[in-house]
Amino acid sequence: METSLYLPVKTFLEAAGYEVKGEVGGCDLVGLSPSDPPVVVICELKLSFNLELILQAVDRANVSDEVWIAARVSAKGRGREADRRYRDLCRRLGIGMLGVSDRGEISVIVSSVSPMPRTNPKRRTRLVREHQKRRGDPTLGGSTRKPIMTAYRQQAMICAEALFAGPLRPRDIKTQAPDAGKILLGNVYGWFERVRPGWYQLTELGRNVVALRTRTEDA
Repeated sequence: METSLYLPVKTFLEAAGYEVKGEVGGCDLVGLSPSDPPVVVICELKLSFNLELILQAVDRANVSDEVWIAARVSAKGRGREADRRYRDLCRRLGIGMLGVSDRGEISVIVSSVSPMPRTNPKRRTRLVREHQKRRGDPTLGGSTRKPIMTAYRQQAMICAEALFAGPLRPRDIKTQAPDAGKILLGNVYGWFERVRPGWYQLTELGRNVVALRTRTEDA
């Protein structure tokens, strides 16, 4: 699975000075530099180099400063990474290529250069904001079969865990979840219900979600 490539690539980019998180804004991996404004680096993962991987990287170029693609290198040296035409295409597009060995070793096949000019500043801003609002790095890049733990979902879970003991007001949770008011009112996941003006409690679904999370963490 693509998730097996995530930690080696994350370690590689962290060594270059980026804070890296997985599955941000539909990107397998997003790294931000500590500068203000941050330099945005995106990497897309596949088990092998193919055209779809390049197309994904081209799509990410309008919201990032640097784009990489990473895939597992062929043990027999017959993969796309050995195809000069594929490497030349990446060079022309400004896309970097990273090879990942079976032992998790990273090799730079093509260095990344400044890609085509950014044309979507709003999308870039959303990407940076989502990265900065997430607590930790809760989702492996390349994940496709489970819900992405977005910053919104993280705060919603904090609200649910706080309400597990009984009804509370949004301001009682705001220090832990700054958007508690909007989350409880919006009730996107169906976890919350208002019991009286300004007070909320968990629905049965919400209680089940918290209970399941607790059992999973204790396992």
